[in-house]
Amino acid sequence: MERVPVTAAVLVLNQNYEPLNICNARRAFVLVDRGKAEVLEHSAVGFRTATTVLPRPSVIKLAYMVKRPRPQVRLSRREIFMRDDYTCQYCGSRARDLTLDHVVPKHRGGGHSWDNLVSACRSCNHHKGGKTVDEARMRLVHPPRRPQPVQYFLWVQRLHGEAYQSWLKFLPQG
Repeated sequence: MERVPVTAAVLVLNQNYEPLNICNARRAFVLVDRGKAEVLEHSAVGFRTATTVLPRPSVIKLAYMVKRPRPQVRLSRREIFMRDDYTCQYCGSRARDLTLDHVVPKHRGGGHSWDNLVSACRSCNHHKGGKTVDEARMRLVHPPRRPQPVQYFLWVQRLHGEAYQSWLKFLPQG
């Protein structure tokens, strides 16, 4: 086993196997050592002590249930683009140079909400202008909706590395 920093990320599951948090490896090791959690998955790398190498937890499950309010996804440009998968909701083209469009224009009573904002490429946004979708003779690829918070929670940003592939079976698919 190679050496790993104690700041490496560990997925923490609630007693019912629901993803709860991400903590560092040192905190996870302390929780397991005190009997407050059990290890479900180990990492390929471990902790090196003076005499031995201890396996590092990758996924732990708490021995007790933690009640907490459901996280809410904050309305922001980045979150709208992530929800729409960086795709124009009018023509379907994928791009990083997107704009936000109000499906019902603000001057016509459309609000700044999850149900009224979509990603649009510059040409589609310019073509639609201050009209409604019907008036512009356009259609939406997907109707806008509030995303489920579990998809956009903390761990979405961590799944790009091989070290976190063991987390996938514990995270909601979506």
